[in-house]
Amino acid sequence: MSRKGTLIAGDGIGPEVVSAAVRVLEATGVVIKWESQMAGAMAIATEGSPLPQKTLDSIRKNGLALKGPTTTPVGGGHASINVALRKTLDLYANVRPIKSLPGVKSRYENVDLVIIRENTEDLYSGLEHVVVPGVVESIKVITEKASTRIAKFAFNYARTHGRKRITAVHKANIMKLSDGLFLDCCARVAADFPDIKYDDIIVDNCCMQLVLDPTRFDMLLLENLYGDIVSDLCAGLVGGLGLAPGANIGEKGATFEAVHGSAPDIAGKNIANPIALILSAALLLDYIGEKAAGDRVRHAVTAVLKEGKHMPKDLGGSASTSEVAEAIATRVSKKS
Repeated sequence: MSRKGTLIAGDGIGPEVVSAAVRVLEATGVVIKWESQMAGAMAIATEGSPLPQKTLDSIRKNGLALKGPTTTPVGGGHASINVALRKTLDLYANVRPIKSLPGVKSRYENVDLVIIRENTEDLYSGLEHVVVPGVVESIKVITEKASTRIAKFAFNYARTHGRKRITAVHKANIMKLSDGLFLDCCARVAADFPDIKYDDIIVDNCCMQLVLDPTRFDMLLLENLYGDIVSDLCAGLVGGLGLAPGANIGEKGATFEAVHGSAPDIAGKNIANPIALILSAALLLDYIGEKAAGDRVRHAVTAVLKEGKHMPKDLGGSASTSEVAEAIATRVSKKS
């Protein structure tokens, strides 16, 4: 039985890492019939929009997408495609597992975290205006509905994935109303899950504690902006963004993408690290009920990194994008 999905190559290194991830997915034997669509800078040139309506329609129809990174202009230009996708399709839960991998140089060992980030509001609502020349106001939006929803998602995730503790991250000592509301919602939801330990921490202290000892945390539950920043920090604890997968999940579908950007400076050189998107593809397999196949992908990644013969350039090796993908796919085919 095959499943349909939307495939978005993206910008920069996107087509290369997407091709690598698809190669590994094919090696699992799970059949996904891909419908290719465009988003990002390339879509502007051909479709006149960075996020064409037919791309959105495809994801809505299929309920599943694998997406390469897209370029977001700094200080101008079109809005973030990632943010637009999450808001338009109500993909409210961002899931970013962070785990130590063998063969990767890091000052930390045994890191095993899951970041759960609210995906639809906060300062990412994009509500900005000029008050007077030289003064700009950005509006932070926090609602009871979104905060409660993401908290319920996090606690259900913890229960179904054998996690024992959730820490809500906030700045309610300063933003007493907005972050205070988020914190209140998290605490109310926590009361319904007595089997999961719950506490909270101020975001700046959280960052310091993560750098001192990331193993003290199990799951982190954050608003949109804090979640974006802290998840990148956590990726740095285990070797960088080239190893950080991501999922964006809603009630009616999900998209899967690496945390890293489009890296236009190395686009087309076949040297990008595809592991983050390959691990994102493993999350996609979990989502569609093919967890055994997802585990095979993760085990294959671990085996290739441990062996050390096909390390990508950003991890100190010399293997090309396609060589890394082929090594992992070969391991998957052998059901390593």
